[in-house]
Amino acid sequence: MEDRLALRPVEEEDLPILEAVTQDPDTVGEHAWFGYFEPGRYRRGWEENRLIGPDGGSLLVVRGTDRLGFVSWRRKTTSPTSYCWNMGIALLPQARGKGYGTEAQRLLARYLFAHTPVHRIDAETETENVAEQKALERAGFTREGVLRGCVFREGAWRDAVTYSLLRTDPPV
Repeated sequence: MEDRLALRPVEEEDLPILEAVTQDPDTVGEHAWFGYFEPGRYRRGWEENRLIGPDGGSLLVVRGTDRLGFVSWRRKTTSPTSYCWNMGIALLPQARGKGYGTEAQRLLARYLFAHTPVHRIDAETETENVAEQKALERAGFTREGVLRGCVFREGAWRDAVTYSLLRTDPPV
């Protein structure tokens, strides 16, 4: 189906979207502007490994030919013998508020459980980002607790909420 949401590898012509949703203050959204950092980071990563490697990666979120944003994951060590994935999402403004974030995060979790041996995927969002909290919950994630003062943004320390999804949790 052309209108079904999907994830796909990032192509070179997609790199400006990744830059916009992380580097353009007018595009990133109210809870994601952390200032300018590492110009060219996505281009370097794309040239090195097409933004998919053993310690994490990024996939584009698409609906038909529309490019909506991207999801990413990174390895998070949980003990000397284990790790989980920590995932995130960044959508273009026109893609927000339509359920795409829920579906994209659900698709990424399914992908990671199908293609890696991890038992746990987690995600964090600021306590004031109610839309992302609802999206994670609709995607099947369980709210675990508040991380006090862990995010520095716009000159202030902010609390975040942590969520997890285990391989053994019922599918959503």
